Amino acid sequence: MKTLFNSLFVALTLTFATVSVSQAETNKPVARPKKAAAFQTSMYTTMEGKLQIAVNKEAGGHVVVQVTNSEGKAMWVEPIAKNQQAARLRLDMSNLPDGDYQVVVSNGSEVKSKTVTLARQKNATAVRMIAIQ
Repeated sequence: MKTLFNSLFVALTLTFATVSVSQAETNKPVARPKKAAAFQTSMYTTMEGKLQIAVNKEAGGHVVVQVTNSEGKAMWVEPIAKNQQAARLRLDMSNLPDGDYQVVVSNGSEVKSKTVTLARQKNATAVRMIAIQ
């Protein structure tokens, strides 16, 4: 009689535990969407011809800095970490071909975009005339 009672008790306990676990997984609370981190950005060129990008943002959100060409192809992508509040990036654009590029800074909901135009200066060589008399 004791073995029958113990077996029945173990079977009911396992059944109750299994049902409880399966109910707990299906009734998960819905995660609220996180607020995107606010950010500020500035850009300028250095004397060496490099593009300096400064990004200040709130901690707790991701921000991505991306440079795309006129066809939309990403030439350079730099994610800024969740807990990082400031980033100073220097991009050497001397190896890129001439044309228009978009610098896009985004936190997922807000996008700031600037256009950068690369054009090589045409070297005007002085033309000398040499006359022999």
